[in-house]
Amino acid sequence: MKTIRLRSFLLLSFFFILQMPWIFFITAHFMETKTFNLDKSGPQDEIQQKQLIGIVRLIEAGTDKWSDPIWQDQLRTQLRQVKMEAAILSASDQEIFRTNPERLGASSSTERFSVIVDGQLLGKVVLYLPKSYKVQVISMFAGLFLALFIIGAAMRRFLLNPLEKMSSAARQVAEGDWDAKLPLSRITEISEVRDGFDVMVKGLRESFRKQAKLEEERRFVIAAVAHDLRTPLFALRGYLDGLEQGIAQSPEKITKYLAVCKEKSAQLDRLVEDLFTFTKMEYLEMKLHYKSIDFKHILQQSMDSLSPQARQKHISIVCHAADGCFISGDVHLLERSINNLLDNAVRHTPSNGEIAVQCYLENDQVKFTIRDTGPGFSAEELERVFEPLYRGEISRNRSTGGSGLGLTISQKIIRRHGGDLAAGNHPEGGAHLAGWIPAAPIRF
Repeated sequence: MKTIRLRSFLLLSFFFILQMPWIFFITAHFMETKTFNLDKSGPQDEIQQKQLIGIVRLIEAGTDKWSDPIWQDQLRTQLRQVKMEAAILSASDQEIFRTNPERLGASSSTERFSVIVDGQLLGKVVLYLPKSYKVQVISMFAGLFLALFIIGAAMRRFLLNPLEKMSSAARQVAEGDWDAKLPLSRITEISEVRDGFDVMVKGLRESFRKQAKLEEERRFVIAAVAHDLRTPLFALRGYLDGLEQGIAQSPEKITKYLAVCKEKSAQLDRLVEDLFTFTKMEYLEMKLHYKSIDFKHILQQSMDSLSPQARQKHISIVCHAADGCFISGDVHLLERSINNLLDNAVRHTPSNGEIAVQCYLENDQVKFTIRDTGPGFSAEELERVFEPLYRGEISRNRSTGGSGLGLTISQKIIRRHGGDLAAGNHPEGGAHLAGWIPAAPIRF
């Protein structure tokens, strides 16, 4: 839709208001006089001039009848026909005859002449001639009112109505109605304000949607954390109560109870640490401490830290890491990410299983894969495996000891380093996690 600037609209409106009365005046003048001549010196046209000559001759021819009522009635009749008024005065300025000149108002003009016969002044005559601009003036005002009406309607349509509707739309948005319709306008400034308002509403709608989603996630996290903390705390309290009440009397039972308490406390520690890391990565601006590191070294450190858990289940961890896989990143966070991936693999790999780790350099990217011989991911798990607190386990049980945040944290850490992490199933069976990080050198 074509638009016009407000300044141009106002200038055109002003020009239109000035032109309309003049157009109406010219049109009315032409319809009355059949000419566009606006010369106002002397009588207005030839017809009026002829009428004036006729009246003058009638008065000059009837000098001896000026006082005759019958002649005066005839003169009045003639004057009415030509829309004139007259006054006849004697030589001594005494009034002999007069019609009503006030009827013509201030717009009339006068013609004065003296009647002289044989060198003797018989009297004076004053003729009041009507100006023929009454119709034109009325037409001019009619044109002015019409112009004002048209401009007022245009301003109402293109200026006031859109602004009023925008005000109403703003109130609707303030009340939470995001479907408020914004009006169109041919005024450029109004149209720009409308576009800006539309962008603002879309931004507010998206912000509100994100806020609602965050609020929903917050409630979910609070409920999940409360549930996840309650389970190990309940077990820990039960075993501690057993120790306190002397239920575990033999050294074997005491050792078992202490081992369970230690396991539950470690589980709580992992859960709290995962929640803390997730909160920093998700909601806080966590500053990374970059330095050049060998990714092969990170993999080895993570495998060494998880070797005790793997040996308990008789799981072998095989690593094939190429040399020269240097990256620039935060050592602590990258170790945490790989630890989470390997911990997930160890927990889901059955006894006597195997975990294969690979690392190689390809196209300025350090790529790595972690494959286990466990059951792999189901179709639903592949869609939601990186969702916070999702474990894909019935009734959110803790049989594998996971917090549901490990893979989420790992993916976020790797993405913070400019890479990505994906989950899938290996063709020969088992879960397969593949990721990549830009190779060094990287400028930050």
